[in-house]
Amino acid sequence: MIQLLFTVLAAEAALVVALLFKTPLRRLAVLALDGLKRGRGPVMVRTVAATVLVVLASSVHSMTKIRGRAAGELDSAGVLTPTDQVLLARHLLETSLMGYSLFLALVIDRLHHYIREIRGLKKNLDEVSKQNKALEEAKLLGRSDESNPYKKDIASLNEEIQKLKLKLKEKADKVKDAEAKALAAQKQSEGLQL
Repeated sequence: MIQLLFTVLAAEAALVVALLFKTPLRRLAVLALDGLKRGRGPVMVRTVAATVLVVLASSVHSMTKIRGRAAGELDSAGVLTPTDQVLLARHLLETSLMGYSLFLALVIDRLHHYIREIRGLKKNLDEVSKQNKALEEAKLLGRSDESNPYKKDIASLNEEIQKLKLKLKEKADKVKDAEAKALAAQKQSEGLQL
């Protein structure tokens, strides 16, 4: 069973590494996990995980039993026999391998979930950026299309402004002439009064 646990642990570690780095293997791993999470896959995974958890609990129970048996023997004073030491080491190895295997299975599940979430968010972001570009282009095109009638109005208003400026200048000249004539008439009247 230890060789099987080492193999499972190595495969899970390789899958975690494949999921962590963006490589062509990541795409294959995600596709494999997608397929595993469809249909009866989740039920099978939960069943296997529950079985491993029960075996893990059994190993922990066996280890406590071995320790209790060593503590209960009065003649050995709590020292484990060589057979008990080997059994305890074997159970400890199995327990740790099963625990690591369950932990890596949880890590793989979360990595897969986050990768799918990120992929969905990137798709949404791409759609939003495409919509923003289309909106900006529409604004630019809309402004140029909308500005054509306004350009004619602006040109006619600019012509009217120029005409009004010329009229203002002419009237200002007339006012200056009238002021000059009034000043000349005033001086002439002062001269006559003298």
